[in-house]
Amino acid sequence: MPDKNKKVIFVTGGAGYIGSHVCKALFRKGYTPVTIDNLCSGNKEAVQWGPLEEGDIRDTEKLCALIEEYKPMAIMHFAALIQVGDSVTNPSDFYSNNVTGSYSLLEAARQNNIKNVVFSSTAAVYGMPDVDFLSEDRPLNPINPYGQTKLAMENMIRDYAHAYGLDYAILRYFNAAGADADCETGTAYPRDTHLVPLLMQVAAGQRDEIHIYGTDYDTPDGTAIRDYVHVTDLADAHVKALEHIIADKGSLTLNLGTNHGYSVREVVDFARRFTDPALAAVETPRREGDPAKLVANASAAQELLNWKPQCSDMETIIKTAWAWKQKQLAAR
Repeated sequence: MPDKNKKVIFVTGGAGYIGSHVCKALFRKGYTPVTIDNLCSGNKEAVQWGPLEEGDIRDTEKLCALIEEYKPMAIMHFAALIQVGDSVTNPSDFYSNNVTGSYSLLEAARQNNIKNVVFSSTAAVYGMPDVDFLSEDRPLNPINPYGQTKLAMENMIRDYAHAYGLDYAILRYFNAAGADADCETGTAYPRDTHLVPLLMQVAAGQRDEIHIYGTDYDTPDGTAIRDYVHVTDLADAHVKALEHIIADKGSLTLNLGTNHGYSVREVVDFARRFTDPALAAVETPRREGDPAKLVANASAAQELLNWKPQCSDMETIIKTAWAWKQKQLAAR
């Protein structure tokens, strides 16, 4: 383990899916990721590349004590509740954890003169877009409390930056998918609603079928199209964004995607090809609030960070997700 006082980065939510992949990417670049996680949805086993400090980001006093102990050079903020449906039925928890927690974290950073923050945001801040390719200058109009809390967190960071001299990278990513190629970490959520992990559950016999919500969209095959970006590519972008702001090259608000979309039918077909050819899919009516197409215009990230997704083709996404699922099954 590297010296804890050398190139330390605080990673809130580092025991979760994306946070754990970022911790591995940081470690490989010579940083020491210190995970702060209350483990409400993360896993201890995912923390392999630096210390784990169990705690809640709403505990400003504890955060200040940890900052004094480790003296981090930056904070990478992933700790958030993310289940959209839960945010509608129980917005209180989302505003408490996501918004109040972010305020507590930013206060700890301000009080201890930490000037660099990388924030995990989401395409949900755009709401129901009316364009095929979303650029960062599109209107922000989230349609659920989850998206509202993420937008509030973005605005809070910008306000702190303006008032207190903070440098930030706000990274809005689209559909994170896949798993670490070495099978050292992968999806960590105890309950998942995303297409690729659900397909892996069907292929593994843990779920009877996958639902295809809506087959009458104005798309080539009638099903919704989404931009899938491999979690390892996301992790790479986070490290590049961190190094951009540490080098005083200016704050960033960027989409992280591939400029390409796959339809639900296409993703199901890939899953059948590389897992179980008999994987069952059932067509059901559209869900309210699902746009026909959500694809990033990620040209700004590619230009400013020299970032280009390397493993976000659907074959690699499915193969790595399936390898991770098989490892989980074998460990039982």
